[in-house]
Amino acid sequence: MQINETVSQDLHKQFTVTVPASELDSRVNARLEEMKPRMNLKGFRPGKAPVSFLKKQFGKSIMGEVVEAAVNEGSQKAISDNKLKPALQPRVEPVGNVEDVVDGKSDLTFKVIVDLMPEFETTDPAKLTVERLTTDVADADVNEALDRLAKTVRNYVSRPEGEAAQKDDVVVIDYEGSVDGVPFEGGKGSDFSLTLGSGTFIPGFEDGLIGVKAGENRDVKVTFPTEYHAPEMAGKDAIFAVTVKEVKVPEEAGIDDELAKKLGLDDLATLKDRVREQLTSDFKSASRLHLKRRVLDALDNAHDFPLPPAMVDHEFANIWAQVEEELKREGKTAADEGKTEDELKAEYRKIAERRVRLGLVLGKLGEQNGISIAGDEVQRAIMARARQFPGQEQQVFQFYANNPQAQAEIRAPLFEDKVVDFIAELATVNERKVDKETLFADPEDEPSKA
Repeated sequence: MQINETVSQDLHKQFTVTVPASELDSRVNARLEEMKPRMNLKGFRPGKAPVSFLKKQFGKSIMGEVVEAAVNEGSQKAISDNKLKPALQPRVEPVGNVEDVVDGKSDLTFKVIVDLMPEFETTDPAKLTVERLTTDVADADVNEALDRLAKTVRNYVSRPEGEAAQKDDVVVIDYEGSVDGVPFEGGKGSDFSLTLGSGTFIPGFEDGLIGVKAGENRDVKVTFPTEYHAPEMAGKDAIFAVTVKEVKVPEEAGIDDELAKKLGLDDLATLKDRVREQLTSDFKSASRLHLKRRVLDALDNAHDFPLPPAMVDHEFANIWAQVEEELKREGKTAADEGKTEDELKAEYRKIAERRVRLGLVLGKLGEQNGISIAGDEVQRAIMARARQFPGQEQQVFQFYANNPQAQAEIRAPLFEDKVVDFIAELATVNERKVDKETLFADPEDEPSKA
């Protein structure tokens, strides 16, 4: 086996590996010699069939195995002999006709293409300065949450005969939808309780029932959204024939001990304490999301080094596939975003570069500081994921148990959060009081400093 380096760049190397046909033939013969004692072929005593005969019968399939093994061996040898740290799985490209190699007519020659991990120094987390947004839970926040809770458990009573339905009323309806006079699948329902203004149905449907009375029949005209989940209905005009069976009005729900008891608690004071605790937890989670964004921005600003092109290409391909899917779902193009497709791609390539750079930095900081994710942490995360699918928990567990890639997708964000928390403990963190709206704004909407 001969290995020659043909391309040598800082983060990219290529090798040409050649395995002579004679060496492949020797490996095939050796493999057949190993098999010979176990072979029981018609016309020969057990284990006595000559290798030449076995070669005629099984040589081609054995050669295929030998070639595969030689490719794996050559790839690994090129990497280990040169003490390389691949950024991704090395790529192998055959040179010449593979069929001729399997037939024993030519040498095996192939390229090994390796993208390398960059060498870089990580910043000292203690030298970073980041900002933490905070908001105190106010009494008004607690009262607002209590009001929402009260609405979830309030009673509804029938409106007096002849009174029209208003927003927040519940109408009990039968309905059937049609497009161009033809009923469509999934467009029919009976005895459905619909809260007007809840946004349960497609836009326009609930508004079209404002003012109906019990016993009334009404045709409601709507247009399905262009991004509707059923593509065959997207953007189409439809008419729903609706029969209103009952109109119910919500009773005022008191915020008192009775409300607490409906929710399984002793009294209103206990309910208020629970609500405040939950809001405090929610505020802390929102604060942490903003802090994480600022830590990542600080790390990105503190590091500048060449990135493995293949890693960036891979990350960009994933991002761009999602962008294209979203544009398609919304019926938009890059022009609707006020940019050319090339400009949009350039923007998302920068995002891909940022993600790759931060992934490498976080990985190295985690390695340097002995940060890892234990098996029980992964299991807890899988359990949390399973609870999102009531009745299918066993299938979810089975999926992750049999899918190492899925487990890695669970482990990666756990590792990232752990490293970010470690950095935040060492960095200088300046707290800034903000209003609730700012705290709960999406951190991704903040302008990146990268």
